[in-house]
Amino acid sequence: MTLARRILPIGIQTFAQIACEDYYYVDKTPFAHRLIERGKYYFLSRPRRFGKSLFLDTLKELFEGNEPLFRGLYIHDRWDWSARHPVIRLSFADGVLQSRAELDEKIGELLDYNQQRLGVKCEPYSLSGRFSQLIRLAREQHGQRVVVLVDEYDKPIPDNLTDRDTALAMREGLRNLYSVIKDA
Repeated sequence: MTLARRILPIGIQTFAQIACEDYYYVDKTPFAHRLIERGKYYFLSRPRRFGKSLFLDTLKELFEGNEPLFRGLYIHDRWDWSARHPVIRLSFADGVLQSRAELDEKIGELLDYNQQRLGVKCEPYSLSGRFSQLIRLAREQHGQRVVVLVDEYDKPIPDNLTDRDTALAMREGLRNLYSVIKDA
């Protein structure tokens, strides 16, 4: 008798791919369930290559109600699969942004992508105004509270640490964006 060995999901950051292609997976859904039940806002800080992006993707699939992906996992019988939340996912992982203009362009692209994915149309306000409107319209259209997941939230800053003025401009641009989350 030959036992099939699962492959380790090295470099894979999408929960759906791990679940559908039967990669080895350590069930982190007990932690997700505990976080969701006990709080509202979280900042997750872990070392590089420690699974933050995969965990955020797992949360995205969970809140979007992709029940088949969670069969056999801890959370499957503890989650209300009828409630599907709109998820806004922002990631600054790809590429290196070297100016505030590039950061603003990237934020605009991320907002456009999420508008399209969620089926809402925002007015061409400022970036913070568009983000606020995206959250409000997604909640109105989908009838559920909006989940905002941000990956590599500060990457544009350390990417520019050798240029203090650019790093500070990046910080201000990100602060402008993230202030919306607090207010929403």
